[in-house]
Amino acid sequence: MNAPPTTPEEVPDTIRVFPLGGAILLPRAVLPLNIFEPRYLAMVKDAMASDRLIGIVQPRTDIMADPPALYATGGLGRITQFSETGDGRFLIALSGITRFRALEELPVPTPYRQFRVDCRPFEADWREPPPLPTAMRGGLEEVLRRYLDAQNLAADWEAVTAADDESLINTLSAVCPFEPAERQALLEAPDLAQRARTLTALMRFAADATSPAGETDSTLQ
Repeated sequence: MNAPPTTPEEVPDTIRVFPLGGAILLPRAVLPLNIFEPRYLAMVKDAMASDRLIGIVQPRTDIMADPPALYATGGLGRITQFSETGDGRFLIALSGITRFRALEELPVPTPYRQFRVDCRPFEADWREPPPLPTAMRGGLEEVLRRYLDAQNLAADWEAVTAADDESLINTLSAVCPFEPAERQALLEAPDLAQRARTLTALMRFAADATSPAGETDSTLQ
């Protein structure tokens, strides 16, 4: 019962959903979470007692709305790390499995929301993607340097250059301070190459916005 699904058909039709602004969960990425609200503590308890699956979906509206409207596409993850703190919080890590489409919210007695979902449009998520073209990877790293300089941030470039394409893109998609709509665009990119193009464009725009007039990047992918 605790084995992770290995095909879209093995994903339950109904999943627990955690609305979380500014966070996306991509396949084979890991999302650490600090759980403290009672309804999400209940969600984690129920997940740990069954299939360990939780869906992460960004709100389309103010998270304070009750309930907030959600984007139709989210990321399904499995709890792969779990610990409980002395003050009753749960520290968990979700490992991304696949994206899904939320088809219908269900009337349920649980304090958290549940949706009927479809993972079949994202069958490619179950396979590791092919490597990026060399020029595309080089362009991404070049723009990343400019972006980090513009944000006054530093990076371990040895780790950056050693990272495989998907790990690097997943990490940057999660940690760069993009707006929720921009993160959603990264989540909904059909494949890794398009996600790399979107990520490069977002970083280039942010870097150019803070550059002196006339100092723009001409790198095209």
